[in-house]
Amino acid sequence: MKKIEAIIKPFKLDDVREALSLIGVSGITMSEVRGFGRQKGHKELYRGAEYQVDFLPKVKLEIVVTEDMVDRVVECIIESAKTGKIGDGKIFVFNVEQAYRIRTGEQAEDALS
Repeated sequence: MKKIEAIIKPFKLDDVREALSLIGVSGITMSEVRGFGRQKGHKELYRGAEYQVDFLPKVKLEIVVTEDMVDRVVECIIESAKTGKIGDGKIFVFNVEQAYRIRTGEQAEDALS
């Protein structure tokens, strides 16, 4: 099993969610996060004062899938989250040693669906 973490722009969340459901992804965890990379934040004006916003709003998706689904999920996220502009995000893939469904006690891949 693999865990895929994707950091994307917030307005692309619905596009990514719909695309993932079309390829059979049955569960996603979403968190609203803040961060920066090459974007380096931006300046805003508030009540006449200019200030630097270093951390930009992003969405973090966490998806655990079987190993045979990883490439399809990653491609799907790239295609549906891409704007072609700086700050589109990143995708990370991790190994998952074990998974458990709390309600039933199912383990491993049985706990994913």
